[in-house]
Amino acid sequence: MMKIGNHEFNTAQDCYVMGILNCTPDSFSDGGRWTERDRALSHAEEMIRDGAAILDLGGESTRPGYTQISVQEEIDRVVPVIEAVKARFDIPVSVDTYKSGVAAAALRAGADMVNDIWGLQYDPDMAALIAAHRVPCCLMHNRKEAVYQDFPVELCRDLLQSVSIAKAAGIPDDAIILDPGVGFAKSYQQNLAVIHRLDQVARLGYPVLLGTSRKSCIGLTLDLPASERVEGTLVTTVFAVLHGASFVRVHDVKENVRAVRMAQAVVREGDGEHGL
Repeated sequence: MMKIGNHEFNTAQDCYVMGILNCTPDSFSDGGRWTERDRALSHAEEMIRDGAAILDLGGESTRPGYTQISVQEEIDRVVPVIEAVKARFDIPVSVDTYKSGVAAAALRAGADMVNDIWGLQYDPDMAALIAAHRVPCCLMHNRKEAVYQDFPVELCRDLLQSVSIAKAAGIPDDAIILDPGVGFAKSYQQNLAVIHRLDQVARLGYPVLLGTSRKSCIGLTLDLPASERVEGTLVTTVFAVLHGASFVRVHDVKENVRAVRMAQAVVREGDGEHGL
């Protein structure tokens, strides 16, 4: 079991849907839609109603070619929304940031978890901050360049390096989630390989989060714009359930919750007394 906020997550048995709430003007899929607090709250309410188990709030787009913003600007974007969500809803909130200054402000505002796209390898103060606040973290695989000699081996090695940083800072094993980083420092083929080999990441011994929602590997496969990638995302969500993921991070909560429930029903029936 993993505790995020005041909620328990059975990561060994279930897969949970994390709803994306981008408080950014330039995210690749929904930039600018939820930057105003009232609209963000309305969208949060919709995602909760549709079955999201956790919300992931981000204030800086990390799409390919993104422009980094200042710590203060990112704080100004996310903190008011975090405060409003936590005041109104009983749901865990994750802050999507790789900057310890932003994470500190978000945690003071009520965030329950840190989702770091650099796996604690960008900001040297991030791991100690997370440990001090005793909150869970999601450590994503990332690199400055997509150069590999042995991609599957190096992917797992990089993730374990992030785990080592976390444990050295005092973050316990039961507060660590791993994300293989689809769409980050990987070619099209490598992104598909990450999804295909998800069970290898799960075998590292930590809950796995898969974030493929509307991403370019789906767009390139189906030749579709971001707004038409729901079905492709659902395929990867089902694949995540079948290969041991504990979380899927998505834009389209309702559809993905239904896909998770159906996939889990098939898995459980197959493992039960009626299995062949």
